[in-house]
Amino acid sequence: MKYYKILLAVCLIISLPIAGALLYLQQKGNDGVLILEYHKVNNDDNDEYTTSVNDFEEQLAYLTRQGYKTISIMDFVRAKKYGEKLPAKSVILTFDDGYEDNYTDVMPFLKDHAMKGTVFIIANDVGQPGYLSWQQIKDMQSTGMEIGSHTANHLPLTTLSAGEIDSEIKLSKLLMEWKGLKTIYFFSYPNGAYNITAEQDLKQYGYLAAVTGDPGINKFSTDPFLLQRTYIPRLRFGMTEFKLRILKSKLYSVLNIKQNKL
Repeated sequence: MKYYKILLAVCLIISLPIAGALLYLQQKGNDGVLILEYHKVNNDDNDEYTTSVNDFEEQLAYLTRQGYKTISIMDFVRAKKYGEKLPAKSVILTFDDGYEDNYTDVMPFLKDHAMKGTVFIIANDVGQPGYLSWQQIKDMQSTGMEIGSHTANHLPLTTLSAGEIDSEIKLSKLLMEWKGLKTIYFFSYPNGAYNITAEQDLKQYGYLAAVTGDPGINKFSTDPFLLQRTYIPRLRFGMTEFKLRILKSKLYSVLNIKQNKL
């Protein structure tokens, strides 16, 4: 019994500072905008990039309980430029590639919960099996979903020549707008890969911001062309892993680890 009490005391001594540190990160990391990175949301696929509908609903319910409100990237950009007020705890829900379930599963769910999101489209995949059609994308945009570019062909930009990078960035925007979409202002780097050439091209062609795959929390001091996201794959450890992924981004932000500041 004596040794049990000693062990318990040691555990308490060790756990209290850890608990305090986690609480500090949880609160301090709220100073900024959290961006989550999704791909597919459905109950049919089982690959790494697919979140089940039930898991997605549970994750959004958790964010709601924590006091988060969804905003768009444009909301963030306008707040930064014009001083417009954002919710105290803001989250941006992003979906890469432009899968059809973003229309059939994600959009109705977000609409029912008064939430919004941003979908990044691979322009040359539109209309292909499993991907959104042009009409579906127009419908999404008309109901308040934000639409951005994910290049023309989803090629990692850092593997391309300067001319190829230029084409992927320019042509995707031109095609999407030519098809009748509202002006495309936002961009997602394929595989999170970026370089200075890509950033310069984005600015040249009228984009206002771009998202990476780098973990962190976004503040007005964050480079708008290197916004940081929390990647949410198909989780193996449920909500515990979801919370830890968010905590990792907060940790990177608080400790200033690889934060893309201006």
